[in-house]
Amino acid sequence: MKKSGILLAAAASLLATSAFAETKTLTVGGYGGSFETLMKELIIPEFEKTHDVKIAFVAGNSTENLARLQAQKGAQELDVVILDDGPMYQADALGFCAPMTQSAAKDDVYDIAKFSPDAIGIGFVATGFTYNKDWFAKEGWDLPTSWEDLKDPKYNQILSVPPISNTYGLHALVMLARDAGGGENDIDPGFTAMADEVAPNVLVFEPSSGKMSELFQSGEIALSVWGSGRTKSLADTGFPAGFIYPKEGAVALMLAACPVVDSDVSDEAQAFIDYLLDPEIQVKLADAMGAGPVNKKAELPPALAETLPYGDKINSLITVDWDVINPNRQDWTTRWNREVER
Repeated sequence: MKKSGILLAAAASLLATSAFAETKTLTVGGYGGSFETLMKELIIPEFEKTHDVKIAFVAGNSTENLARLQAQKGAQELDVVILDDGPMYQADALGFCAPMTQSAAKDDVYDIAKFSPDAIGIGFVATGFTYNKDWFAKEGWDLPTSWEDLKDPKYNQILSVPPISNTYGLHALVMLARDAGGGENDIDPGFTAMADEVAPNVLVFEPSSGKMSELFQSGEIALSVWGSGRTKSLADTGFPAGFIYPKEGAVALMLAACPVVDSDVSDEAQAFIDYLLDPEIQVKLADAMGAGPVNKKAELPPALAETLPYGDKINSLITVDWDVINPNRQDWTTRWNREVER
């Protein structure tokens, strides 16, 4: 090879090595299962291409990823974390979330999804009632319209409520407390209602979404406290599942994201959160995950709009006070195990 050819080859190799060395890695912690599949197949590739970055996705539920943040304090592995709203409030309070930059995408987000200057909702799930349409039609039953209807004796042993370790069960406890004149700051009425009037109807306090689906499909339950997204996933299998927004309000359970402190790719972290808020990506989250869009400009097709928290339904969603709940949750869990699932 001529000297000039050698020099050209060396230069090309150097440029390739340099380009490879400069490729940044953005580490995102989020849910596993179908959410991880959605991220890796439909969302991450386009962001990598347009931002010249490689994304490493770390799968785990909210509890696991919050524990990961705590274990790696001062030397964080994650650059962006996606959690349920309750754990996100904890992550923010513990100082794991960095301030977010202002952007047009964030300006278009519903106020209810704006957690703090450091964290933001990326999708709405409503906690309400999931029911078997065929079962209710066969029995000729009116649909439940209130959290109080969980006490109806006709649901004896055909109702499932997740335990308090699951956000859906926690929401039910708070709503029963509110209906009885209490609330987050006075949870006793909720425990009384749950233990004495709802629990007798409960076949099983089921925390697993997969097993909850099996209970419906096997005909063991006709009604459950569950999320709108989970209901959509069950209905997508062909099961006659319907979702009800209680008249007192369905409770907002938000998927939330924040940039993690001390990231060495902070610009990319901020950009990725804005990317998740883009109307087109919001529609993908709705279609694949059953998460209603937080961006007001996202437009869902009619079939999705009918079932998910969207449009006018957003105004009827209510929130719980995580600043009160989080410090008490362990004590409430102990009490639940003693009084409710006895």
